[in-house]
Amino acid sequence: MKKSGSGIKQRANRRSFLKNGVLGVGVAAAGAGLLAKASPAFGQGLGDNDRAPITKGDIAILTFLSALEQVEADLWIQYAELGGPTSAVPGALGLSAIDLQLNGKAINTGLAPGYLTALQVLDGDMPQYIADNTDDEISHHRFLNNYLQSKGAKPIDLSQFAILPPSQVTGVPQTGRLTNLRQLTVDTTWWTRYRSDNHNPDLGGTFENAVPDLAKGQHPAIPQTDAEAALNADGSIPNHLQAIASTAGFHFAFIEQGGSSLYPALAQKVTSLEVLRLLLSIGGSEIMHFQTWHDKAGNAPNITDGNLTFPNLNGGVDPNNGATTVDGTPAADLFQTNLIMPEPTVFLNPELGPVAIIRPTSTAQGGAVASVVSFVDDGLFLDPATNKNTGIVNVLMRLAEEADAVLRRL
Repeated sequence: MKKSGSGIKQRANRRSFLKNGVLGVGVAAAGAGLLAKASPAFGQGLGDNDRAPITKGDIAILTFLSALEQVEADLWIQYAELGGPTSAVPGALGLSAIDLQLNGKAINTGLAPGYLTALQVLDGDMPQYIADNTDDEISHHRFLNNYLQSKGAKPIDLSQFAILPPSQVTGVPQTGRLTNLRQLTVDTTWWTRYRSDNHNPDLGGTFENAVPDLAKGQHPAIPQTDAEAALNADGSIPNHLQAIASTAGFHFAFIEQGGSSLYPALAQKVTSLEVLRLLLSIGGSEIMHFQTWHDKAGNAPNITDGNLTFPNLNGGVDPNNGATTVDGTPAADLFQTNLIMPEPTVFLNPELGPVAIIRPTSTAQGGAVASVVSFVDDGLFLDPATNKNTGIVNVLMRLAEEADAVLRRL
């Protein structure tokens, strides 16, 4: 979820985002009526159904989530193609077979061995983790579409917007993509948000970036060419290639922390207990992804590549200004790399005392529209030929507005 001081777009910024002509999409409020009966070809044997009818609001939420999962699957496939497991790099394959598939077709992985080597600086198991995260996101989109069909609703497919050019590294299929991983502006306030013991975005808390330079300018998270992905003649990793891999490491966590908050935020709006179970179950896997990537990002080495510096986060100072404290909290408590468990913080009412939580989960601070805005601000949909967003943004925003407009039926 994208920051605006707190790390989440506030409602005022949402209105500004829409008003200023970026989208110009009207809100299509979700109706409260019931959907037609499930398709007999699908709806049998789902199990544990509370027999409550699925509402149009439930369908709106599931449709939006399926669309967003297709976007995530697209970007993770690109990461896997270049940095997933391969027998060409020692230690990059592990013991698990590479079984990534999309629509029944195998996905070739590890096509940029130099990039893969740079990713392994963050953790030796990065290739396997990337492949597993990719597999998970593909499964989320596929399952959500299947579930929608089982309830007589239409599945969502954004393939018409797959027009962005992929990496030119040898072996990468030259098919259009939904996302652009070459011009990212990565918000890293999630790092300090999960370490603060006295600020919560749901209660108006604000947070600082762990890597300030990533939050400004545009940075590649994948190599564009074979030359950009190559190691030095002596086998060492060029700073530029390591910066690309480290950008990817922080971007992994940025993407997955969004899902960690989005699923519980939207779960508060659904009516069907089965849909609630679905959201809580998929949302839990997003939390597992975020925890993994949070840990790995902290291993990014302290290097500088042009205008991008990855700071020493274990130096006991705020990388934004060099201060040793932040609002009275020691900087080490907010930036130290091994503090990856959620620090107990204020929740609901500060008088209740601190508690370890996912944050944010308030629909006022987060939700579907905030997720789309964060992806837009991240640069995921920029067409390098025009430097403008593709038409996918209009569709995602319409679906997001419908999801956010849902009211739980009692």
